Amino acid sequence: MVHRILLIFLLLETVFLQSNAQQMNFHRNKVIAHRGAWKAAPHPQNSLASLQQAVALGCEGSEFDAWMTADGVLVANHDADHEGMVIEEVTYAELLKKPLPNGEKIPTVEEYIRKGMAQHGTKLIFEIKPSRVSRERGQELATKSVALVKKLNAEQWVDYITFDYDIGLRVLELDPDANVAYLMGDKTPKELKEDGFFGFDYNIKTVKANPQWIEEAHALGLTVNVWTVNKEEDMQWLLEKNVDYITTDEPEKLFSLIR
Repeated sequence: MVHRILLIFLLLETVFLQSNAQQMNFHRNKVIAHRGAWKAAPHPQNSLASLQQAVALGCEGSEFDAWMTADGVLVANHDADHEGMVIEEVTYAELLKKPLPNGEKIPTVEEYIRKGMAQHGTKLIFEIKPSRVSRERGQELATKSVALVKKLNAEQWVDYITFDYDIGLRVLELDPDANVAYLMGDKTPKELKEDGFFGFDYNIKTVKANPQWIEEAHALGLTVNVWTVNKEEDMQWLLEKNVDYITTDEPEKLFSLIR
């Protein structure tokens, strides 16, 4: 009887997981909104409103940046400071004293991911910022980031990017199945492949200086993302090169070219 109940439970769990997987119909259109879709609307960068706008536009991904406060809270913000307060040196309670221009509070990464998980079209491109305090603190941020994604069961929504190679390696150590791309631009596709990275995510100037890396990456099964691309001629060049993703402050412009 116990074995029969267990078998039924396992069958139901399998059906649930298959059904859930079928709902993960993420867009495939190359458009990554840089810090959310904030420029045309306008919305504060890295805000829940800019994320929602990226979702509404149908972007394949919405990029956001993560820092860790002095009391260990992960928050979404691009710069190292918020309204004059250095994020790594203040508590989250102190950050809350100064809301974003639209009245939102500075979101925690957990709030941002939960908001993103309410839909199944736009992926969350999770940039883990290098710590300005110490390498150890950067490693702690990486560890907490992966732990949070796992706690929320958000693995299917989240791809990681980082300028800190050691942070990228730490994420892969904690979750070998994670999609992690490197931002700095100082590694060849071959080096990234050897270390288990998902692909590269390099500045448009770096990619134009090394266009052969696009084909090399694809030949190795790596993805190619390019940032931050706002000029129409650059967008067109990258589309002709068939890169996988284009990160832009102007997703509306990129959509108009693609369509």
